[in-house]
Amino acid sequence: MQVLQVQLEVGPDPAEVGRARRWARSRLAGSGIGEDEPLAETLVLLISELVTNAVVHTGCPAVLRMLFAAEGGVRVEVADASDRPPKPRRAEGDDTNGRGLELVDGLADRWGWQPEGLGKSIWCEVDRAAPAAPAPVGAPGVAVVPGVAVAQGGPVAPGVPVTPGRVPC
Repeated sequence: MQVLQVQLEVGPDPAEVGRARRWARSRLAGSGIGEDEPLAETLVLLISELVTNAVVHTGCPAVLRMLFAAEGGVRVEVADASDRPPKPRRAEGDDTNGRGLELVDGLADRWGWQPEGLGKSIWCEVDRAAPAAPAPVGAPGVAVVPGVAVAQGGPVAPGVPVTPGRVPC
């Protein structure tokens, strides 16, 4: 299996989220995923949520990676300087934030997190083909890209975003 990986360094400014979306759209088009494909919009939304969580909740730079498998699957990873695992929380009614990982859980075929260096990486995968069958409860995430570590202990509890908390960069 061949894999193409591209990455972008993202500054610790929420305005960088827009730059990450534009960059992702251009890389998706370059990989053969048309901007009118539902997959492209899904991936851009997932990237927006993961990059937002990284820069807003850590206040540090992050690295966005997209890995394109020859079979059509796409893995998105956002690495940040915080070693704190995502702590799910549930948004209520009119809350203006707190739904990021709920969106990731609903849109990605698989997602989770793993330690990376002194920080962590939150990842998600989207299959280009038909959606995968749901994994059994408690099963660890399954990577579509060989040689890339899978979240230890499986996905974070579904349906809830990361809690805020800044870390030293």
